[in-house]
Amino acid sequence: MPNIGIDLNRFILDEERKYPSATGSLSSALTAIETATKIIASHVRMAGLAEIFGKAGKTNIQGEEVQKLDEFANNVLLRILSDCGHFYAIASEELDDIALPELGSDGKYIVAFDPLDGSSNIEVNVTIGTIFSIYKRITGTMHDFYQGGRKQVAAGYVVYGSSSMFVYTTGTGLNGFTLDPSCGIFFLSHPQMKIPERGNIYSVNESNSADWDEATMRYFQSLKEDGYTARFSGTMVADVHRTLLKGGVFAYPANSKNKKGKLRALYEVLPMSMIVEQAGGRAVDGTQDAMDIKPTELHERTPVFLGGKSEVQRLMAR
Repeated sequence: MPNIGIDLNRFILDEERKYPSATGSLSSALTAIETATKIIASHVRMAGLAEIFGKAGKTNIQGEEVQKLDEFANNVLLRILSDCGHFYAIASEELDDIALPELGSDGKYIVAFDPLDGSSNIEVNVTIGTIFSIYKRITGTMHDFYQGGRKQVAAGYVVYGSSSMFVYTTGTGLNGFTLDPSCGIFFLSHPQMKIPERGNIYSVNESNSADWDEATMRYFQSLKEDGYTARFSGTMVADVHRTLLKGGVFAYPANSKNKKGKLRALYEVLPMSMIVEQAGGRAVDGTQDAMDIKPTELHERTPVFLGGKSEVQRLMAR
């Protein structure tokens, strides 16, 4: 068990030392993500004072209004991850196409991210976050982003709330680090995170329930009958983070209006599925393990149910 209080940079290097063949490239890549998210965290804390509060006056490829802070977060991640030299290609939920950093021509990895998940909550001061996913560079083409969840070498998120937390995995367990704003360092606060096998919370946008299929409606009705409590913030990072700590299930099912669901496979569902599996939970799209999804488009959507094994197995048995 790693020591509580160890800083994130040292933790990453200690993990690297466990693998004699490691080149340090992945460690440096993760450190670049850490740097970018610390900058974003500092601006989140002063968003209302820094003239980056509100809408940017344009929409992204998803047809959603871009928030100023969303745009800022995307630019920070693009700049820092491009300059680190370890990423051959970058995909962002805010971009129509992939970016190929000039300094990353020899990069061993590619990265996909949602720069600011839950950006519609920015103006009402509700928790938001960043999600990222790293793969090995294989072909050097866009198809490297379609390898599927099982090929992720690292995934994580940063939650910007009452405190900022960096939670990540490289496939050997899940660890969470809390930012000390007085010194600007993430310290290990949640070692080897494990999701309770069963909880008593479900997190889903029930305003869509009239458009769910009958089996999905029965599933959530059965949770209510067993005393489960509803909690939904509209920020996936916040809702999944709570699910990891408290147990239960987070879901964004397909419905008659969104037959493929709403969440993006590459930027949200696959990284969060790896995270939940590493915490001992399970993630599915309703018919198969979500980690087995292989996207065919950068912005492909998929349904998702993730959480404790008890709740997800109950769903699959409906």
